[in-house]
Amino acid sequence: MTSPKRPATRTRKEGLQVASIDPKEARRLRDVVVSAPRLLLVGINPGLRSGAVGHHFAGNGNPFWRLLHAARLTPVLIDYAEDQRLAEFGIALTNLCPRTTRTAAELTRAEIARGHVVLERKIGAWRPAVVAFVGVSLYRTYFGVADGPGPGPKRERIAASRVFVVPNPSGLNASFPGFDSKLIWFKRLRVFVDRLARHGRQAAKAVD
Repeated sequence: MTSPKRPATRTRKEGLQVASIDPKEARRLRDVVVSAPRLLLVGINPGLRSGAVGHHFAGNGNPFWRLLHAARLTPVLIDYAEDQRLAEFGIALTNLCPRTTRTAAELTRAEIARGHVVLERKIGAWRPAVVAFVGVSLYRTYFGVADGPGPGPKRERIAASRVFVVPNPSGLNASFPGFDSKLIWFKRLRVFVDRLARHGRQAAKAVD
């Protein structure tokens, strides 16, 4: 006989405690959709707290939103509850897989394969200038790369979109343990995106 599910307990500030969340009852996160964005950020899948509150990169201590601001990818510091505001700055956001899990290792091969197909369709429809995978392991999973260079610009393209990789912002990322070790790659992403935007404007002027 199974024990009854405990209701999710609430805290005054954070709403739902992660320990009380049943992934099966997690909210489905909304993509941040932008037509022809300058940048599409791709995560692997929602963690427990993101699934609990229904917003991207909501994990306690996850510096994702601070990294975007510190790298000047966003002109203001956005809170996870304001994730849809990314669209104001020409940035789209999605996940490879929609299912909430405690760790990405819980995702099945079938889910990842299905996510691959869906992401390609989104990229074809949204037409981002740059697709940035948030996590080296995510990039390697998507392209079937067993090993190789870590973050930075990549040779691969998805449709006409250029590809860039930034470190997973989680504090559990031992390869990039501090804020500054992650920030350098988010700054390089901003330079990469800005450079492509300038080239695009110059090409448009040449055609005119």
